[in-house]
Order: sequence, then structure tokens, then C-alpha cells
Amino acid sequence: DAALVGRRHGVPAALEKRGGGWDVVGRATLARFGVQVVTGVGRAMTYVPAPNSAYDSLSFITHDAALGAFVRGLHYWGATAMVVLILVHMTQTFLFGAFKFPREVNWLSGSLLLLATLAMAFSGQLLRWDQDAFWAVVVAAEQAARAPLIGDWLARLVIAGDQVGGATLTRFYATHVFLIPAAIFGLLGLHLYLVIKRGISEPPEPGDTVQPKTYRARYKEILARGIPFWPDAAYRDAIVAFAAVAIVAVLALVVGPPALGKPADPTLIVADPRPDWYFLGYFALLALLPHGSESLVIIGLPLFAFAYLFALPLLFPKGERHWSRRPAAIAVVLLPFVGYAALTIAGFQSPWAPIIGEQITLPAAVTQDLNDQQRHGAVLFTQRGCVSCHQIAGAGGRKGPDLTHVGARIPSERITQIILSGSGQNMPAFADALAPADVADLVSFLQTRK
Repeated sequence: DAALVGRRHGVPAALEKRGGGWDVVGRATLARFGVQVVTGVGRAMTYVPAPNSAYDSLSFITHDAALGAFVRGLHYWGATAMVVLILVHMTQTFLFGAFKFPREVNWLSGSLLLLATLAMAFSGQLLRWDQDAFWAVVVAAEQAARAPLIGDWLARLVIAGDQVGGATLTRFYATHVFLIPAAIFGLLGLHLYLVIKRGISEPPEPGDTVQPKTYRARYKEILARGIPFWPDAAYRDAIVAFAAVAIVAVLALVVGPPALGKPADPTLIVADPRPDWYFLGYFALLALLPHGSESLVIIGLPLFAFAYLFALPLLFPKGERHWSRRPAAIAVVLLPFVGYAALTIAGFQSPWAPIIGEQITLPAAVTQDLNDQQRHGAVLFTQRGCVSCHQIAGAGGRKGPDLTHVGARIPSERITQIILSGSGQNMPAFADALAPADVADLVSFLQTRK
């Protein structure tokens, strides 16, 4: 029966020629979601959503359970693949103008699926219940609290109370395992029904505009010259879906699941919460914002992005579809992509937190030609923790400015003033912690950095 329906359901013949390689991305995303459900059920059989057991149960899955590391790797890399695939699918749909009449609701349901996928990815990271997960919850609650009028209520909703604890983990577990998957299943049903009902959009041609009054009749003519979905078009879906699953399986075997950080510890306030890579650009943006502008971006940027997604088919239901005739559409794709890629790279390069608990040694090239005073200043630079926040010749933290060439930029009097009085809220004052002779030796060392 399914084969009979597939033969009766036609698709545009042009999908086999121009643009035919892109329409399969959506079905590959669907295949990845199916694998996510299977691996998620497997992990849920061993995972314990309790503060005292979550970390240990995940460690057991990774190191001791049969195929545990492979299943966890499949789930992690599968989540990454889903985020990438759904973004590629929506980008292709946007550039091909497939959100226009009569597929406006297809686009709206796809936008909701994008939001649900991102929520699924973020909530899944928090279930690791390590330091990254714990402080990511805190960051999420603080961002929710920025919302006007309902901010406090949203923050309590996120953490299930007034502080992060067992109820928080249970809420995220229930959201990740039950609530969001149920929403995705419902939205997928609607989305697939609309794809069958409205048909697969034909690849656009320059000058071929969408006119609601004539489009349905023209699309029937296109299907009359089309090909059956089964087996002519379905085989491409099967090949791409298999490739997507196979690539994730290889990554799970070769790279494995992400390493667990240290167990969640609310008393360790010097932390560097770092989300998975697809959220890292957003965290980098927040870290680089001028003080006082965070609320505007935290509330305004996501609100604007999703308002644009949902308003798009309502504002532009007809007209030109081909990307070459829509330069604004190309700019809408390229500018955010380049900007977010740059922020993501910055996120990988900058920890924004001091290096704690590690012995950092300055390179020999920095200390080999120093006199006794300057050498003692170099020792103070490492012993007093300056190197935890400042880099010299590639060694050290990156929370503060790089001091590799500080002697060429700042005079000794200004360096002395900064050491004694601190620098705003980020650097403490050392007037009471260092003797005048030590300050002089430290400044003498820094002045050699030219």
C-alpha cells in the first residue's frame, strides 16, 4: 500500500536535475531524529535524574556500560547533526523561496521545529550535570530574568524554584525526554502532512514568480510531467539518510562522546561554563557586549530573529523565488553566518576565566636575558597569579589583556598604578598584597616586554 501511494504521489521532475540535491536534507533530518529517539531511550534506561546520581550514572554509561560510550556518542553527534541539518534545510528553503504561497504553514511549522531542536540540544547538555551544565543553568536563569514584567517568573520556571537543585534537574529531564519530543512529534506530523498536501516545491528559475491565483494550476501541470516519489525520488532520500546516520556513527566510534567535566559544585564560583559549539557564538556575543547592553541583546536578538522567521511568509507570500533575484535574501543568510562563525571562533579561543589550579611556566625566551630584579619580577608574575589572567608569549590565561608587548604600550608609572589600584571590577588591587620593592620588580619585568 505504501508503495502504491508513493507511485501515485508525484514530485517535480526538475528535482532530479537542478536543485535536486537539496530537497533531501529535510528527510535526512527526520532520519537523524529517529536515531535520537532510539539512543535517547537507551540512555534513559540507565541515567538517573537526581543531583547525587546523574553525574555518576552518566560516567557509568560512558566507561562501564556495554556500548555505553558508543550510544552516548551517537546521541551527542546526532544532536549536532540535527542542528546542522535543520539549519541547512531552512536556509535552502529560504533561498529557494519555498516559504511562499501555498507553503506558508510549512515554513511556520518548520520554524517551530527549529526552536524545538535548539531547546532539545540545550536541555540535553544540562543533563550531564557537570560544572558546565550547572553554570549553564545559572546563565539561562539569569537571561530569563532579564525579560520585562515576567522575568522573575521565567527564572523560577527555568530552575524550578529559587535555586538550582534537584528540582531543576528533574524539570530539565522531563522537558528533554517528554515535553519537547512530544512537541516535535506533533509538529513533524503537521509538517509531513503539509508536505504531502501542498507538494514538494519545484526548484526556482529566475523570473519565475509566485502568483497565488495561478500557482496551483501551474503546479498541477508541473506534477503532470513529474516523476513518482516511489521509487524514483525515494532512493535519494534513503541514500542521504543512510549517509547521515553513517557519518554520525563513525564520529561516535572515532571521536566518541564529549568528555565529562568536573561534577557540579555550586560552591566553586570560579567556573568557565562553556556550551556546545552551536551555542558558543551566542555566549561569546554576551561576553563581548559593552556593560549595560546585555539585556537588550538577550531579549531583543532572539525575539527579532524568531519574529522575522514567523513573519516572513506573511509579509512575502508571492513574487520572485530565485535567490539571484533576491539579493536581500542572500545578505540575510551571509551576514549572520559570517558574524556567528566569527563569534564561535572567538568563543573557542577565549575562555574568559582565569586558569585555576594549573602550574603555568613562562617560556624560556621570556626569562633568559633578564637581570636579577627583572627575574624576580617574572617569578612574582607567576607566583602571585598574574599569569592566570594574562598571557605573555602564549603562556597564561586570557581573561585579562595580553601583556606580551605591554612595555611598548604602557609607561611604567601607569603599570604601577594599575597594579596598586586594580582595573575596574576585573582586576583586584594589590596595594596591600605586595611590598613596594616587589611592585618595582614586577614593573621592571613588565617593562622588558617590548
